[in-house]
Amino acid sequence: MKLIEYPDRDMMMIDLANILAEALFDELCLSDWVTFAVPGGTTPGPIFDYLSATDLKWPGVNILLSDERWLPESNPRSNTRLLRERLFTGNAAAASLIPLYTDTPEPEEKLDLLIANLKPYLPIDVLLLGMGDDMHTASLFPGADQLAAALAPDAPPLMAMRAPGAPEPRVTLTAPVLAAAANKHIVIMGAEKRAAFETAKASTDPMLAPVTAIWANATIHWAP
Repeated sequence: MKLIEYPDRDMMMIDLANILAEALFDELCLSDWVTFAVPGGTTPGPIFDYLSATDLKWPGVNILLSDERWLPESNPRSNTRLLRERLFTGNAAAASLIPLYTDTPEPEEKLDLLIANLKPYLPIDVLLLGMGDDMHTASLFPGADQLAAALAPDAPPLMAMRAPGAPEPRVTLTAPVLAAAANKHIVIMGAEKRAAFETAKASTDPMLAPVTAIWANATIHWAP
């Protein structure tokens, strides 16, 4: 794991978009298609804006979220909605989406189907993640109901997750799938998350700092 510090957020977003585009280009030189996993939330929006304008063989790029709230795209909190608005535009509109949501009341009802649809696209070639100030990543939250199972080496690639303070169930890629990605990048911003990063570095317990379960060989990108 290595850390790159940027003087400001705009520079980080541009540089990181270029780094991801180069990684995708390199993988597409080796294969007809690649799997690109990305986070939801507001942080990656500017990265998606820059990346969507990049000239790549986007029809060969299969995009999936690292985690999703169990909500339809019509809901403003849907991560898939964010992807539609910020990444699947411009040149990147030609990419394909691997869905992590179906219209059922609870994720467990369709989890087997989602896993079956996901497996042909594994392992992940290029991975972008965020990290919370509680040291979670994807929906691997400290205190979540299925965290221990999602951190286990034999975890299925996708699990339902419910966490304290989260208003809806989620589905998340599990630690083994995230850790196995060929190119791993984690983006963090601000003093609180930098402090959380330093705390995670000193931690030996992924139950308290789940990000540590996946960040071996990852590049951490931080701006104030």
